[in-house]
Amino acid sequence: MQRNLQRLQQLLSEVRAEDLRLAPRGPSAVPGPVQPPVSYMHICETESFSMGVFVLRAGACIPLHDHPDMNGLLKVLYGTLRIACFDVLQHHHDGPAAVDGGDAGGGGDSHAFGSSSTAPPSRRRRRHRAVLRSHQLYTPASPPCLLSPHTDNLHQIDAVGGPAAFLDILAPPYDPEHGRDCHYYRLLDGQSLPPPAAAEPQGLPKEMWLLETPQVDFWCGGEPYPGPLVTP
Repeated sequence: MQRNLQRLQQLLSEVRAEDLRLAPRGPSAVPGPVQPPVSYMHICETESFSMGVFVLRAGACIPLHDHPDMNGLLKVLYGTLRIACFDVLQHHHDGPAAVDGGDAGGGGDSHAFGSSSTAPPSRRRRRHRAVLRSHQLYTPASPPCLLSPHTDNLHQIDAVGGPAAFLDILAPPYDPEHGRDCHYYRLLDGQSLPPPAAAEPQGLPKEMWLLETPQVDFWCGGEPYPGPLVTP
């Protein structure tokens, strides 16, 4: 398993935007007056893994979210991403928070994030104690960003200084019917992320409190994948 992961990391480190026939830009235009801040290009999916490309406009953010019982690799294809990675302390939460209907979510791409975009407007929210493990800048020259079921499983992704794109592999893929649905979080009031750094900033890991919340102000559209055919 570890040998296969190392081989996959090596292969991903060699992938470039031109290999997938991508050039730096924002998401493609869609009908209507508003374009999505993030688009997802579906490449392939099996019961074992999913693969796709996320394209972010300048300043776009994929909110803090989890990957239940999943492994993942993220490789920047162009642009710069600021990625904050958290571990939730599974056995430390303070019970249900108040029922809240004020954070109704927007749409989302089912291949990318499971079905949380259809969560009811009123739901019981939990506060979780978590550990911020890293807050770093990633470019095409950076190694892939990894997550596992218990390490770096929650992350927030921001495009910095212009549009950005990354190749995303999840194993296994999101599947709400098997308990792998996407959940969204935000920092509780009064907390903030430390400045990002090319290497590990001082003061990390750092304990913080997160609030599980319906999807807020986020829209992930879809567009065709222009690159070479990938078959399992």
